Amino acid sequence: MSESNDIDEGFYSRQLYVLGHEAMRRMGTANVLIAGMRGLGVEIAKNVILSGVKSVTVQDEGLAEWMDFSSQFFLLASHLGQNRALSSLSQLSALNPHVHVSTHTGPLKETLLQQFQVVVLTDSSLDDQQRFGTFCHSNGIKLIVADTKGLCGQLFCDFGEEFEVLDTDGETPASAMIDHITKADPGVVTCIEQRHGFVDGSTVSLSEVCGMTKLNSYGPVDIKFLGPDSFSICDTSSFSEYEKGGVATEVKKSKILQFKPLDEALVDPELLVMTDYGKMTKHQTLHLAFQALHGFVKRVGRLPKPRSQSDAELLVAMVTELNKVSQLDQLDEGVVQSLSFTACGDLAPVNAFIGGLAAQEVMKACTGKFTPLQQWLYFDALECLPEDNSGEGEQLTESTCSPRGSRYDGQTAVFGSGFQERLGEQKYFLVGAGAIGCELLKNFALIGLGAGEGGHITVTDMDSIERSNLNRQFLFRSQDIGKQKSEVAAQAVRVMNPNMNITAHQNRLDPDSEQVYGHTFFMGLDGVAAALDNVEARVYLDGRCVQHQRPMLEGGTLGSKGHTLVVVPHLTESYGPAKTGSQNAIPLCTLKNFPHRIEHTLQWARDQFEGLYKQAAEHVNLYFRDAAGFLERTLGRGEAEALEVLEGVWGGVGGQRPQGWEDCVGWARRQWETLYNNDIAQLLHCFPSDQLTSSGLPFWSGAKRCPHPLTFDPSNTTHMDYVVAAANLYGQIYGIVGTRDCSAIRSILETVHIPAFTPKSTVKIHLTDKEMEEERESGNLDTGRLEELQMKLSSPPVNSAALLMHPIDFEKDDDNNFHIDYIVAASNLRAENYDIPTADRHKSKLIAGRIIPAIATTTAAVAGLMCVELYKLVQGHRKISSYRSGYINLAVQYCVLSEPLGPQRFTVAGKEYSLWDDFLVYGRCDRGQEMTLGELLLHIKQTYNLEVTGLFYGNAVLYDVGSNHTERLVKSVSGVVSLVTKIEVPQHLHMLEMFPSFAEDEDCETVPPIRYLFR
Repeated sequence: MSESNDIDEGFYSRQLYVLGHEAMRRMGTANVLIAGMRGLGVEIAKNVILSGVKSVTVQDEGLAEWMDFSSQFFLLASHLGQNRALSSLSQLSALNPHVHVSTHTGPLKETLLQQFQVVVLTDSSLDDQQRFGTFCHSNGIKLIVADTKGLCGQLFCDFGEEFEVLDTDGETPASAMIDHITKADPGVVTCIEQRHGFVDGSTVSLSEVCGMTKLNSYGPVDIKFLGPDSFSICDTSSFSEYEKGGVATEVKKSKILQFKPLDEALVDPELLVMTDYGKMTKHQTLHLAFQALHGFVKRVGRLPKPRSQSDAELLVAMVTELNKVSQLDQLDEGVVQSLSFTACGDLAPVNAFIGGLAAQEVMKACTGKFTPLQQWLYFDALECLPEDNSGEGEQLTESTCSPRGSRYDGQTAVFGSGFQERLGEQKYFLVGAGAIGCELLKNFALIGLGAGEGGHITVTDMDSIERSNLNRQFLFRSQDIGKQKSEVAAQAVRVMNPNMNITAHQNRLDPDSEQVYGHTFFMGLDGVAAALDNVEARVYLDGRCVQHQRPMLEGGTLGSKGHTLVVVPHLTESYGPAKTGSQNAIPLCTLKNFPHRIEHTLQWARDQFEGLYKQAAEHVNLYFRDAAGFLERTLGRGEAEALEVLEGVWGGVGGQRPQGWEDCVGWARRQWETLYNNDIAQLLHCFPSDQLTSSGLPFWSGAKRCPHPLTFDPSNTTHMDYVVAAANLYGQIYGIVGTRDCSAIRSILETVHIPAFTPKSTVKIHLTDKEMEEERESGNLDTGRLEELQMKLSSPPVNSAALLMHPIDFEKDDDNNFHIDYIVAASNLRAENYDIPTADRHKSKLIAGRIIPAIATTTAAVAGLMCVELYKLVQGHRKISSYRSGYINLAVQYCVLSEPLGPQRFTVAGKEYSLWDDFLVYGRCDRGQEMTLGELLLHIKQTYNLEVTGLFYGNAVLYDVGSNHTERLVKSVSGVVSLVTKIEVPQHLHMLEMFPSFAEDEDCETVPPIRYLFR
């Protein structure tokens, strides 16, 4: 990948926003060796191949056996007895057409390692780790050692004597607009934004400063943090006076790290990175216990047997001996015993987590992007074991954990056969079959969730597969593009585990799908997993789980960051309501007249796209379908908005409607003139560059950047890009075929008439309804034009069917549809108007397309952590200390697992409740007569000693003691709901949720809802 255009941006789209082009090019030159193709090895290989290195060689001398099938997802029953690397080759090769995948089935030797820049060892002996570690360290080969034993995992990195980290965290450099700079030693910079985003010691460069211009060429300067909106820089006392403007931009520094070879790092306790701060003693003990395990295998010739007390005692003794040298303050013998009991196990969720972290370290080694692990990391999920050392009455013994010649032998070794049966009987609902959804389904298939006679998985996802999905949604292949995600994912995991009972749906999860996912559906579930990409859907699903008292596993990613949450009825808090995101909203006046960041011009361009190519066409079609009704609704919006809408409709109906391609080009050229010349000239006519405010300060200062009009130049690439994209999109909504031929378009432009610009006396900066009356009185609002349009549109054309338009939905991932072409050109031209640094296509697509950066490594790790919590839910754990919520940032190897919070409690009439409590009422539908509203209120009073003063169904008022609702008391509850909401309540919904208020506790804002069951 020597050139930018060599990178397959369609395939690597979301990953590019995490790594960037430079890191992707460096990774495209790397050759990686991954030794060991059991579950952990194949997990790492999958993630590394998806990432886009040059080549991956997988090495394994071992033959596939049943014990592998609990986590090796590319093995089939037909592969039993065959080499694991060879058996996995075809599936691994199919993951990424840009990566060459090969196998090596012989032993590891130094001559083999010399061919690679990065070597990953899994399922290896300590002797091999030390031998190859010394060789790699001496020869500049980056070494990663990854290992899992049952519920415990280990990760080690050695990137050599000097390893340069080019970007320590991958975060976008902070920048801030400058409001003022003092002449002082040191000079103090005050920023317009309330938070500049810099920290003490940050290095920034200054640009676009007027007056104190020497700062523009001064070079990067270290700052001292003074406050969220200010910082100090160098001595500015000899510089000229600051006038206005300026941008401070963070300059990121590289960092050199030193690593110790494995044999030295093995005895250095300072190199242990914690993942769970409540387990420091456990992980210090695990560092010795993993070493002892190698010694055990060397002495006995095998791993400790599951639940073997004698083997555990031997391992404890070996760890105790090692501790005579290490001298830990506290040795946790219980951890050593648990490790011994479970070390034979091979668990898919643990491999997914450690495999995600290890693959991210491979990418760091290849690119210098992000801070690598220094140097040891341990993970354990021993709290997944039964809280009372039993599983539904089954005592875990050598017998119950012994292999049975089953695909689940690696899991039975940890949890026993009885737990495996319970896993198979689970009924789970997975919402989302995208990146996290694919990883969860893979893990479900491997652990056997819902694969028993009474078990079942329901997965729903309304989306179809796109090419940009393939880089991280590993169940999909190029031949699946266009197919439904849920169907393809379900079929893929049936191949992994033929016993999977899974049904694929294509429904959006929202109130409209409650006929499918109603009370009966949720009450038949054991749990729900959320693999969603938006907060609103998470909040809705969380509410449904709370309503039906069902546990929920939730996880999400953003680039290298990820989080997990386990929601346990009556034990933990829920996901909760949506948090307001208004702080990120761009004020309308900023978008319309005062942009000062590229984000503002990109949002403005998106708004232009929606208005010109979607909403205008939709309005025309609505008008044709019901002219009278459309006019009535439009005029009810307010005069200013109505005028804008009707002008657009008249343009699509009347004489302005284009008759051919030449008209589309002419329209695009006139749009350019209006947006980038006339509108700016009009703004400056009303607010000249030297305009002062009423207090005598410059009007154009601070966040108000003074704009300047542009002059159209057909030789300017950006100018032509706008015309080409705008003309083609305009043609599309009218069904007119366009072209990309710039020479032909330039010829048409020579004939286009551009009317002379005549400025108006005023300009409307404010667009709120409050000022409409002032505009009308001042004569700025053309009410005569509104009446004229209403008259012209009162009778639609007789051939309206032929005039229907084709609204365009914005699509960010198709580079041939002019959508991103338009956004980039429109935004950058406006940025040029306001002297804002422009953005390239890649950055523009990210911001305007609201793309969520994503990478396979984070996704795998998050899904692994979610399924670790799934084990606990199936075990039925009732101690909140057994559960973990997680937050990870693989860019800096930050991983924090912590006990979740309990539910917030509140008091009503002297009794304590939480969100999991409700007033359950049965409506007696089974006896043929439903409860009346009066009976419901009486039941609440008699059962809970609470008098209902108000009752609500959603936002609808069913009953208010202060209103005349007496006649409602004799109606059935569902009848009152139908009366108020104007919607017939279908009996198959089974349940209504109503929210009361009580006379006994008027000050309480939160009260338990009434769960009303029809039967």
